[in-house]
Amino acid sequence: MARPTQNYSPELRERAVRMVFEIEKDYPTQFAAMKTVAQKLGIGSPETVRKWIRKAEVDRGERAGTTSEEHADIKRLKRENAELRRANEILKAASAFFAAEIDRPQR
Repeated sequence: MARPTQNYSPELRERAVRMVFEIEKDYPTQFAAMKTVAQKLGIGSPETVRKWIRKAEVDRGERAGTTSEEHADIKRLKRENAELRRANEILKAASAFFAAEIDRPQR
């Protein structure tokens, strides 16, 4: 059975990340701080907060990985690439059609 997905607002995500970074020094582990923040903000799972934290660390340059900006660029470039491939296929088909028209004998 699939779990229901819950989308959290960007403001809530930013708040949760900020809170964890602010209070993590008061807890023995970062995950303990994540659990506390998840409970306080009504976030279903501390694992959700952990993912947000890891992404924030990548964006800050504290952790290796693809930043949110780079991910958006890659996504945009993939869309653009697919669009150019479709246009190229259309142009190939059109040129084949017109080449066949030129080769036909005139009546």
